[in-house]
Amino acid sequence: MGTSAGGNLAYNVGLRSVDSVSDLSPLQIRGLILHHPFFGGEERSESEIRLMNDQVCPPIVTDVMWDLSLPVGVDRDHEYSNPTVGDGSEKLEKIGRLRWKVMMIGGEDDPMIDLQKDVAKLMKKKGVEVVEHYTGGHVHGAEIRDPSKRKTLFLSIKNFIFSVL
Repeated sequence: MGTSAGGNLAYNVGLRSVDSVSDLSPLQIRGLILHHPFFGGEERSESEIRLMNDQVCPPIVTDVMWDLSLPVGVDRDHEYSNPTVGDGSEKLEKIGRLRWKVMMIGGEDDPMIDLQKDVAKLMKKKGVEVVEHYTGGHVHGAEIRDPSKRKTLFLSIKNFIFSVL
């Protein structure tokens, strides 16, 4: 599980783990929880355009974050930032065959929500079982900033965890 950049890390570590699941024994990965994963691409999504002046995570700031963190010479359509590029990783199909479940959690007022939904759609297309949980009125990482929004999040995560056991 990871939140924001941690959600991106959880996604990418999950992709890399599919080739070494037997090396992890007795540990068994059953799924991934991506909470407001930090994804980005070159082309602006409708949510990025609609929320251009977002007070929490405006696209112009996320662009700078990607410029500082991606390998030199690549753009935001790199596999680390935009999982939908080139129809996604072939490792998604292996995640599906391993029967891992993925929970995608996002907020409708997060500029990254459209890409989060696109990644969930791509995973489903590749045979991954995805549970989507999007909350209206929530900004990027809303539950981190506002304790009153945590109960619903924790309940949905608890239910997801019990579903993969």
